Amino acid sequence: MAPIQQTFFEVIILLAGLWLLSKGVRILRRPAKTTRLKGPESKSLVFGNSRFLSSQQDVAPVLEEWAERYEAMFRIPEVLGRTTIILCDPKAIQHFYSKETYVYVHDALGKALTADILASVFFDSAYMVKEAWDSILDSSENGEAVIDVQDWMNHVALDSVGIGGFSHDFGTLRGECSTIAEIFDSFGKLKPTVLQILLLVLSTAFPVLTHLRPSKSLVRKFKLAAEEISMELLQKARKEKEGIVEGKEDHSIIGLLVKAASDDSELHMSEDEVIAQMKVLILAGYETISISLTWALIELSKNQSFQTTLREELVAHYSKGGDPTYDQLTNDLPYLDAVVHEVLRLHAPLWQTNRVAAEDDIIPLSVPIQTADDKTVDRVSIAAGQAITVPIRTVNRSISIWGADAKEFKPQRWLEEGGIQEKAVEIRGYRHLLTFVDGPRTCLGKGFALTEFKATLSVLVRNYTFELRDGPDTEFEMGKTILPRPKVSGEDGCRMPLRIRRVD
Repeated sequence: MAPIQQTFFEVIILLAGLWLLSKGVRILRRPAKTTRLKGPESKSLVFGNSRFLSSQQDVAPVLEEWAERYEAMFRIPEVLGRTTIILCDPKAIQHFYSKETYVYVHDALGKALTADILASVFFDSAYMVKEAWDSILDSSENGEAVIDVQDWMNHVALDSVGIGGFSHDFGTLRGECSTIAEIFDSFGKLKPTVLQILLLVLSTAFPVLTHLRPSKSLVRKFKLAAEEISMELLQKARKEKEGIVEGKEDHSIIGLLVKAASDDSELHMSEDEVIAQMKVLILAGYETISISLTWALIELSKNQSFQTTLREELVAHYSKGGDPTYDQLTNDLPYLDAVVHEVLRLHAPLWQTNRVAAEDDIIPLSVPIQTADDKTVDRVSIAAGQAITVPIRTVNRSISIWGADAKEFKPQRWLEEGGIQEKAVEIRGYRHLLTFVDGPRTCLGKGFALTEFKATLSVLVRNYTFELRDGPDTEFEMGKTILPRPKVSGEDGCRMPLRIRRVD
């Protein structure tokens, strides 16, 4: 037998043995039962539907179709006979997020990944982009240039979260080298092998396999770089407190955490806790803000009338120069607000919440469903150990929830009376969206993100016009980095080239 064939045969035998062992353990340890729900048939004895779902560019349409076919709460066969329950029912989702801190927790895989990677500032960053783009346009022959806006939005996000979040300037907008920026860029260039993809799929059943994932070395570099920066900040704060060096009081987010790390603080935090919060802040701020800004520029490029309407609103308010205040960004620019929230609805950076039940639970439903046993129920029993997913992207874009135009970019839905469907109003998240999740673990950086999003967009749209490089028929796909990012179909890397000109 050839070496490759023998290795493949040994892997199959090993997987079969693990599957039988897993089935036996699950039967012996099952004190309670989860209600038998309808759902798609398994596509593989070993992998269930995991490989099928992981091969999809966008899993949201698949889950939406299954929700229509199998009820708003259904089950998906996973690796080695495991199942995941998908929640698309508003009442069930509200119940889930209300208990997320203690009943629905990270599974072993989620814990491993989380443990690994975890307003004037905004205008300053936006104007640094403007300065750089003006220089590019000045050197062009026809007053226009094709610019990779995603790369620039990455710089905006990282520098803004650095200064506003913890008083550290990464300097990427000035062309300075940043280890963390290079690490984030490397995530977008990863091309895992078939074996690595297989191991990642199997890691839902055997979390120890997460240590073999292709991003492991990059995660380690990110941790080291973030810890080095945070330790510098901690040492600086201590010296200022002891009078060794003088410095103005730090009002950044991490500055407040540093104060909490002092021995005489009423809410004491350890150094490890401060460092952990910093890593989360960098990762969440960088990924979500840069992705959202990129999608906003794409949608405004695709819909020139929306871009014009937004520019007219901004120019009308600030024709004499100056920038909007925080209150004005929040309250006085309704069309900007509508554009931002439509981007967050249609293109939520985080696509789903995955948890596992730490104890038995009962999930209520807003609409009764038929179980796999043909029983009509208005609540579903969940056994401890059951995997649960809230498909954020699916719910935010669901036709049954948001109406027939749910897949369209339509800012006016946020301005017209009755523009938000009655079913969508049942969603209890921020502005009826799950983008910032909900409940006790709702995103604490929501205000930070919204302010940066609006401030940056207000500067760019006032000063430039945006068009798709290849015209309105440009096709996009999702690049799989830390979070899914838009890219031009068929091109390498997560680039987003747009044609940019100054506003006349």
